[in-house]
Amino acid sequence: MPNQATTSPDAQPAHLIDPARALLRHAVATVAYRAAKTVRDTPERFAGFVAGPTTRTPEQILAHMVDLFDWALTMARGPTRWHDSSILPWDEQLRRFFASLEAFDAYLASGEPLATSAERLFQGPVADALTHVGQLAMLRRLAGGPVRGESYAKADITAGRTSFDQPPPRVEFD
Repeated sequence: MPNQATTSPDAQPAHLIDPARALLRHAVATVAYRAAKTVRDTPERFAGFVAGPTTRTPEQILAHMVDLFDWALTMARGPTRWHDSSILPWDEQLRRFFASLEAFDAYLASGEPLATSAERLFQGPVADALTHVGQLAMLRRLAGGPVRGESYAKADITAGRTSFDQPPPRVEFD
């Protein structure tokens, strides 16, 4: 049975908030925050960096992440469709990625019903995207431009904030 839709948690009385949907929106905002930190000011030629013969390049991973959130949106709306995107120039692919996050989050906040459960949306596309953000961070380190560590539990991550523009880190360390 589909979850009942809600709008932004800040806009709804507490008794109308679907906790699974609210947590899913927070997870999407977490992807946005961590991805923005990982791809901001990347080293030159990072997009095409090859770590080994069987690894994806950062640009291939990012294109796949766009596909994940486009898929997530079709899962939420129904019917589900998968599409393999072409590799775009890095800056264009970044814009497309954050636009796909924003579109998915907007649907979650819209009040429209979900065609699949929030739990399935998390365990599939959202969890996969979190894995890929970690891959990008690892590849960035291998490419010579590591991302500073951070206490993400203290980060300013808010449901609905899914653009490239994210608040600065609160507690970073080396």
